Amino acid sequence: MVDDKYKAKIKTLDELIEAIGPRPRDKKVIMCHGTFDVVHPGHIRHLMYAAGKSDLLIASVTGDEHIKKANFRPFVPEQLRALNLAALDMVDFVVIDRNATPLENMRRIQPDFFAKGYEYVSSGLPPKTQEEKDILDAYGGEFIFTPGDIVYSSSKLIEASPPNIASEKLVSLMEAEGISFSDLSAALPKFRGVKVHVIGDTIVDTYTNTTMIGGQTKTPTISVRYESKDDYVGGAGIVAKHLQAAGADVTFSTVLGDDKLAEFVLNDLEAAGVTTQAIVDPTRPTTNKNAIVCGGYRMLKVDTLDNRAISEKIQTQLHEQIRDTETSGVMFCDFRHGMFNPETIPGLMAAIPDNVFRVADSQVASRWGNICEFQGFDLITPNEREARFALGDQDSVVRPLAQKLFEQAKCRNLILKLGQRGLIAYRERDDIDDVRSFFAVDSFVDHVVDAVGAGDALMSYATLAHIVTGNEVIAAVLGAMAAAVECEHDGNIPVGQEDVLKKVTIAESRATYQG
Repeated sequence: MVDDKYKAKIKTLDELIEAIGPRPRDKKVIMCHGTFDVVHPGHIRHLMYAAGKSDLLIASVTGDEHIKKANFRPFVPEQLRALNLAALDMVDFVVIDRNATPLENMRRIQPDFFAKGYEYVSSGLPPKTQEEKDILDAYGGEFIFTPGDIVYSSSKLIEASPPNIASEKLVSLMEAEGISFSDLSAALPKFRGVKVHVIGDTIVDTYTNTTMIGGQTKTPTISVRYESKDDYVGGAGIVAKHLQAAGADVTFSTVLGDDKLAEFVLNDLEAAGVTTQAIVDPTRPTTNKNAIVCGGYRMLKVDTLDNRAISEKIQTQLHEQIRDTETSGVMFCDFRHGMFNPETIPGLMAAIPDNVFRVADSQVASRWGNICEFQGFDLITPNEREARFALGDQDSVVRPLAQKLFEQAKCRNLILKLGQRGLIAYRERDDIDDVRSFFAVDSFVDHVVDAVGAGDALMSYATLAHIVTGNEVIAAVLGAMAAAVECEHDGNIPVGQEDVLKKVTIAESRATYQG
């Protein structure tokens, strides 16, 4: 295959050194180094000029783990960046540099020439370039500065119009992990009958639909006419419904008020097939968030709730339910409406049986909660805002932010949800700086209708995939596909297996250029 021909040019450092041999060589070697996030005309001119000055051209690519300057970078993962360069006729070898700078590779490869753009010398030699010069001088190598009357920027090109290479990035990730689309499809039927116990705050989301009448003349009051009202089970309840729709056998533990909304919740969950262990607290209402909608716009939201911590008696009942429920996975869905707080969380965690897959999600960016309170879990799934809230960090770019959260939460797996950007995942490795410790998955959404609930769908499918396959990449990809399905439908509705399977089929056809 053509790809295999190009891939043969991509070498490890040891393979490259063996291929070119030691100095002095019969064939002169020139080396170029860079990120090459998007190969643009400036890169082509640079590489062509360098190739004309020597017999063999080595293109050195900065590894993903060392690209931290801009947000959501690298845009193109290292294996694709290496393949892009290998596909160029003028490039003879490509090496992915596992160091933060090219200095160590320069020492070992000892290229006859090291090529840099003219912008690196036009205003005097920068300190980092001087370090490179010192290495070249030590063994008799030389700098070559390529002319560059126009300086291009990969970052500026990406920001101006990011290319859609989601399929290529997915294929590259799956190939690196030895995963096929058949593995994705085969995981879904295994969800059937998996026992999962969801513990969390129930929210009833109400949409009060109105039409505009007008405003008052004496006061700044908007007048609307009531048309209809729709209630939906949300919060941890919709997570339970997502899991049930995916084929799992779900038990749901929650706290409800003694009111009609509680009856609505119980009837709705029973119809969905969820086994609900509701604890009724007559001192609080069932949490209700009522959005007043007019002409498609949410004008106002009225919340009826009580965020006081649950009583010790209710805590004891929840501990018993968690201990006594037979399950393969426990999911804590924290919306910070009384069930989870620094006082209750330790006891709830201690009640989880041994050898159970533990998942936590803390959707509390607008309230005082922290995903890091769920220490040592198998999977946590915050979004970027929640991660920044937990760490008190508004400045770090996304990948270092994800790594910091992963380390502080001491979790085995982290999926950081990035909205339309997809997700970045960290997973347990002996060395956190191992390139395989993290990976990214782009969004699979074709057309956003309503993004509400996408994170719930992602967490549900990722959890089940973790339980049945033990594979972090399969879990993240299927979670991202479930989130995409949710985004393409109006309302936070349960995502079924058949819809996710369609997403897998579409992704496979795009990856193989089929109709």
